[in-house]
Amino acid sequence: MSITSDQLYEVLRKYAESQGNQLNSDREFVLDIIAGLLKNEERYGYRSCPCRLSTGFKERDEDIICPCRYKDADIQEHGSCYCALYVSQEWNTGVTPRMPVPERRTSRR
Repeated sequence: MSITSDQLYEVLRKYAESQGNQLNSDREFVLDIIAGLLKNEERYGYRSCPCRLSTGFKERDEDIICPCRYKDADIQEHGSCYCALYVSQEWNTGVTPRMPVPERRTSRR
């Protein structure tokens, strides 16, 4: 049985809250990211970040399986993760400026 977008939304929302974070307040944006996560799960068998290029090899992509390895540092420094799925409350309320998050991942081939 596969998970629906709405079900995954709730799973990710609860996870974010358990980590002291939030999902981006733009629900449609979040649902687009979730669609990419589910598509990558269908393609590769794991939910790699849809904002990055996956190799299709899980061992090479472990660092970008959502939530990615860079999420916490990105939120701490910039208020959001690379794809802006996970954010701080300050980012959601506009206290933290919304700026592009630099890519921390080095090339994987």
